Amino acid sequence: MQILVLGSAAGGGFPQWNCNCEMCSGVRSQRIRARPRSQSSIAVSRNGVDWALINASPDIRQQLLANPALQPARQKRDTGVRAVVLMDSQIDHTTGLLTLRENQEPLQLYCTAMVHQDLTTGFPVIDMLQHYCGVEWHEIDLDAAKFSVRAVDGIGFRAVPLSSKAPPYSPHRNDPHPGDNIGLLMEDMETGKTAFYAPGLAAVSEDLVPYMASADCLLVDGTCWTNDEMPQRGVGAKLSLDMGHLPQSGDGGMIEQLRRFDRQRKILIHINNTNPILEEDSTARARLDAVGIEVAWDGMTLEL
Repeated sequence: MQILVLGSAAGGGFPQWNCNCEMCSGVRSQRIRARPRSQSSIAVSRNGVDWALINASPDIRQQLLANPALQPARQKRDTGVRAVVLMDSQIDHTTGLLTLRENQEPLQLYCTAMVHQDLTTGFPVIDMLQHYCGVEWHEIDLDAAKFSVRAVDGIGFRAVPLSSKAPPYSPHRNDPHPGDNIGLLMEDMETGKTAFYAPGLAAVSEDLVPYMASADCLLVDGTCWTNDEMPQRGVGAKLSLDMGHLPQSGDGGMIEQLRRFDRQRKILIHINNTNPILEEDSTARARLDAVGIEVAWDGMTLEL
């Protein structure tokens, strides 16, 4: 199984277009040693030709251009993206669907009933796409032990419900439902190797532990270093936990939570532009290195 990190930043990317915080201004001026990053998304394949796109970020065009494996050029109009799997209905993970409107056949879209509801009401991107390439919706059953993705052979997917809020435009924004946000356990059906992907994770609850413990690789939420990171950087009042993201540092933080998984490869993704771990020479980055936690970057490839 091949996992290609298309984008590793949180919403807005790094540097964020309108942000002059210490991190964003630092990477623009090259004052700090850090890689620019686009908004989070991955692609998964067994054969390296047929790919499932996991979330479609606003940066999808840039990401496709940067990864030739997703453009095999077998005919005049072509793509290696055979289907899109959505983990939630947030703008950062769904706006890229509009860029895919030029697909030569109906877009194969996998998401839960709750996500489908949001994308046909509050943000009706599915209805919009019916005027272009069209959409064939495949409902992700939260009770199913496993599901497969059409034309992406050899990989089994398991949806794991996560606790979260639906987007502000959702009809049930203040009435959370199972399926608003999921994690994915992805398995290579030949080798048995697995990866657990959860770019939005407010807590490592006990019901998640068996899935994470069974995985060979954990690709999880790396949004903020501290809960009050955004206020401390002077770029807003939102706390990390209020946004549904477990900070890395502090009691009960992601570093502490990941200590229980000692055999897995551990990688942080969906990193906010304010997070000091983006600076490769930072103290925060050194702390991650010391405990064997990696930081995802655009173009990173995982082989399982």
